[in-house]
Amino acid sequence: MSQPSFSQPLPRQGDPRKYAQQGIEITGFVDLKQLPRVATAVADENARFAVVLSFRIDEERKRVVQGSIEGEVGLTCQRCLDTVRVPLVCAVNLGIVWDEEQAKTLPRDRDPWIAAEGPADFYDMVEEELLLSLPPVAYHDHACVPSEHFESKAPEIGAQEQPKQNPFQVLEQLKGTPKK
Repeated sequence: MSQPSFSQPLPRQGDPRKYAQQGIEITGFVDLKQLPRVATAVADENARFAVVLSFRIDEERKRVVQGSIEGEVGLTCQRCLDTVRVPLVCAVNLGIVWDEEQAKTLPRDRDPWIAAEGPADFYDMVEEELLLSLPPVAYHDHACVPSEHFESKAPEIGAQEQPKQNPFQVLEQLKGTPKK
């Protein structure tokens, strides 16, 4: 099996149902500039993603697309606020459906890709998969912040106990002695 070529951009549009009927595989790269929602979620400007999409009809006679999306992005480290490089690897396993009702018939291990008739935008699908694969929190593997920053400098409870003032003490004085 030959290594896929990522020297050309992934086609932006195509008919996924026809591709599945014909068993087509497409490969290429997608630049971060073409994915505006991912671009706003990362601290990068020039990332590139290698994409392999294989369209076919599965054993249940459903149209599917399987493949992978790989790349590396810069995210903001939540400890030191510098940029940390994070590899993104997405396994694509989608069922091509017309609507939500048809999506309910897919197996649990396959997500729906609702595509209208005619050409679909592959970059939108790639963008959705990348957004789902972004880590919720990014940080360096090494200690990027000195450990003394994790220690509390607050005085210990009980070390300096001062009698607490009752906020209702003033009201008690104004009221005078209680009636029996």
